[in-house]
Order: sequence, then structure tokens, then C-alpha cells
Amino acid sequence: MTSNDPTSSRDQTTSDSEAAARHRAARDLAGKAETHVGRADGCTPMTRILRRISRGRFGRSTWNPEFEDGLTAPWRDTPAYGRPGWRERAGYIGDEEVFAVDYTICARCGAGWVEMPYTYDGYTRCGLATAALSALRAGHPGLSWYTAGGHYRDAEAFWVAAGQGVSGGYRARQLCSHDLGL
Repeated sequence: MTSNDPTSSRDQTTSDSEAAARHRAARDLAGKAETHVGRADGCTPMTRILRRISRGRFGRSTWNPEFEDGLTAPWRDTPAYGRPGWRERAGYIGDEEVFAVDYTICARCGAGWVEMPYTYDGYTRCGLATAALSALRAGHPGLSWYTAGGHYRDAEAFWVAAGQGVSGGYRARQLCSHDLGL
């Protein structure tokens, strides 16, 4: 194929229009981050009782694919996979997950931690991370926000920008020793 091939031009136009449609859908999703959230607590009646009796030491939620059954909201808040006591806030376009971040809070310390924000290919630079982090802060007002681990060198600029004007500034800070069950 040469650059004069009309098929090549048509393919590029289709690819560009698909990318533009993905970006429009992602920006629309970002606009719904605070208002269109479905939540699955991940608890069975027995784990709720166990959590109450043990004052939160036992019965923490762990991820189970059934937690997401029936959730249709574009933003979904569910127990995080592989992190007992943590939650995942994920954005979906249709049935496709396009963004996710894990978080936990400690009301006692007045602190929240976020980890591993990830935007899937084709949906970057559309405001999904900014919208999700803002929605978490709005849903848990008065907290200072941190990350639990170090920042990758290529992500430092993101965390500096995301932390502007945010109490805690998403700086790296160890988790507290309190029960972090949500």
C-alpha cells in the first residue's frame, strides 16, 4: 500500500473517528463521576454480624465477581481485588472497564489513600483520573489524601498535578495502624 491508496486513507479516517468517539464517551463518563455511582458493599449478612461483633477486626470484604452482578451504573464502587478492606472505584463505558483506582480511608486519622490508578488504552487524557479522584474526595470530605506506596518516576508529574490544592497532596505515606475496613 502507498500513501495514495484510498483504502489507507479510509482506514485512517475510521480509526480517527473511533478514537474521537472513545474520547467523547470518556469525557461524558468523567462528567458522571460524582453523580452516577453504583455501590456493592461486598458483605453477606453473616460478615456484617461478624464485623459488628468484632468491631471491624473480622468480616472485611474481599473481592468476589458476584459483587458486580446487577451493577449497571457507569461508575462502580466495589471491594478491591486482592486488598481486603480496600475498595475499587471503576468507570465503565457499556460493559467495558476503562478506568480504575483502589482506595481506603481511615476516619480516625482523617486520611484516605489511593493506589494504582489505571486508565485503559484509548481512554487516556480524557479526565477520568481527575474526575474519579475528585469524586472520592467529594464522597469523603475533610480527609487528607495520600498514596500508600512510592510513585513511579513516569507518574510523578501526574501526582504533582493531581495533588494541587488537595490536603495531603497525594504524597506517599504509610498506612495507619487502625482498622481500615470501610
